This record gives sequence, C-alpha cells and structure tokens, in this order.
Amino acid sequence: VQEVASVAHSDFLRRQEELERKAAELERREEEINNRNRTQPGIKENNWPPLPRFCPIRPCFYQDFSEEIPPEYQRVCKMMYYLCMMNSLTLFLNVLACLALFTIAPSYGQDFGLSLVWLLLFTPCSFLCWYRPVYKAFRTDSSFSFFFFFFVFFAQVVIFIIQAIGITGWGNSGWLASFSVIGSNKVVGGIMMMVAVLFTLCAILSVILLKMVHGSYRRTGASFQKAQQEFSQGVFSNKNVQNAAATAASTAAQSALHQDN
Repeated sequence: VQEVASVAHSDFLRRQEELERKAAELERREEEINNRNRTQPGIKENNWPPLPRFCPIRPCFYQDFSEEIPPEYQRVCKMMYYLCMMNSLTLFLNVLACLALFTIAPSYGQDFGLSLVWLLLFTPCSFLCWYRPVYKAFRTDSSFSFFFFFFVFFAQVVIFIIQAIGITGWGNSGWLASFSVIGSNKVVGGIMMMVAVLFTLCAILSVILLKMVHGSYRRTGASFQKAQQEFSQGVFSNKNVQNAAATAASTAAQSALHQDN
C-alpha cells in the first residue's frame, strides 16, 4: 500500500509540474500577444466604449461585427447591441422622469433613488451579462455562452415587463405610475408616459430577439451536452483549479503515507 501511495504521490507531482509548465507557456504566449498588440500596427485593440484619445480611461472591449460575427448572424447580433443601448438610454430618461416627479412631490423620493440604482446597476449588467455573452456565442459558436445568455436574458425580459408596468415606489416610470400622476400634472405625467413607451418597446423587442437568437442557436449546432463539455474544460483548464486539485491530491497521498507508517 505504501508503494502504491508513493507512486500515486509521484504521479500527482509529475502532473502538477506538467500543468504548471503548460500554464506558464500559455501565460508567456499571452504576454507576447499583448506586447505585439501594443507595439505593432494593425493588431486588434480594444475599441469599446469609443473614448477620445485624451481620456485617461481606455476602451475595455473589442467588437467588430463585420470581422468577428458570421454574416448570417450579424443582423441579430447588432439588434441585440441596439437593444442594450436602448435599455441604457431608457434607464437614463427614467431617472429624469423620476426626478421631475420628485420635484413636484417630495414623497416620491424613493422612486428617484431607486431609478438611480437601476441606472447604475442595469446599464453595466445588461452589457456584461447578456450582450457580451451572446456576442461571444455568435463569434465562437459557444454552447455555454448561448445557455448563459438564455438564462440571464430571460430574467431581463421579466425585468423589462415589470419596468413597463411601472409599479409605484419601484423606481420605474411605467404605465401605472404615469396614470397615477398625469391627472395632477400633465407635463410630468407625459414625460413618464414617454418612458413607459420606451420600456414597453424594450419588452417587446426583447421577446422578439429572444426568439430570433433561439432560432439562430438551433442552426449553429449548439447543445446542452456541448455546453457541459465547454464548462468542464474551462474549469479544469483554470490554473487555480489545477493547483487546488493538485494540492488536495498531494495532501491525500501524504496522509495515506503517514497512516501506513
């Protein structure tokens, strides 16, 4: 038993060294690519958000529909991008509408505060949590990215519907909130109703685009089994996971040796 444990321990150490060597090689290649991107012209550089050169903050993402997205999926991918931008604009206008409501009725301060929270929360989350996954899904034909998108975007559709309804006190200038104000102040009620129209358009477009993406997903050959495989490969290729697994295996082998002794 001691010999078997010793062999297992040696095998784990060898595998750990091999994984660390491969990880170091990948890091070296990634560093070379990053250096090449900074020094050589014509190499892809992050271009989103489009910021002026004098801005100290640099773009965080690269996107090019004509270059990275297959032609048959460019239209739906662009529409997802426009929906994401429309959502951000609507959330900003919602803050203005709630501010206008707050100026005529200080009791609606909660709506104004929540509208700011929704703007700061949903604007980056919509871009990172469902637009970028669907962009990556079309770019790399990733089953995992498709399933992640469907899971998050379904929740986004529900949020759009709730925002369009506009329950009073929830920070959304939807239909119920608009109708409750327009009788006492037509100007503010009209502004809120315009935002309610935009929320409604977002909800309708999100349902249409969800069906369009699902139709495109079925044509790509993606599947739940592929998503599981991609997730497993991503987890086990992660350096931290590899190190943790190797450490746990090494500790178990050492414990077995001590017990035998």
